[in-house]
Amino acid sequence: MHLALILLFAYFAGSINFAIILLGLLGKEDPRTKFSGNAGTTNVYRQAGRGWAAVVLLLDAGRAVGLTALALYFLPAALVSWVGMALVTGNRFPCFHRFQGGKGVASFLGFTLLIVPWGTVLSCLVWVVVYGIVRIPFIASFFMVLILGGATASSGDSQAVSIAGTVVTVLLIFFNHRKNIVTLLAQRRMKA
Repeated sequence: MHLALILLFAYFAGSINFAIILLGLLGKEDPRTKFSGNAGTTNVYRQAGRGWAAVVLLLDAGRAVGLTALALYFLPAALVSWVGMALVTGNRFPCFHRFQGGKGVASFLGFTLLIVPWGTVLSCLVWVVVYGIVRIPFIASFFMVLILGGATASSGDSQAVSIAGTVVTVLLIFFNHRKNIVTLLAQRRMKA
């Protein structure tokens, strides 16, 4: 019973999209209508600047940290990773925003902070390095998510159900970036 309630709560919490709300309060356009069409930190940066992007990142990650603490307290360790999946699902398909939201990277980042702090720090450093090389945020995010997923899956609880929750979350985040992948491949073809 605890699992169902916490999963539902995580989905609804993830459905509160801070990028959409913040840009609306600032009188800016809905982030889903500009640039990559994503309601996340990168589009907030593009529309409102670094400071507001940091606010959205902290809100997304902070919410995730709170949900992780809740899950760690009420659930067996093997089930905690599924709460991260519910959170990312809510972020991507938010019931409060016409089921069109972000991609879940910041949510997953915050979710892993209490589980594997070293993995979270390492993933951020790798994001900075990869972004410095390729200058494409979603490629850097792929490396970040892979490190977060690997660190979470190897964090002591090696039960199949726990690893499966992490793998499903990572695959969902990659799936959420399919439009970015298609666009990048099309740009590469035009240059060739």
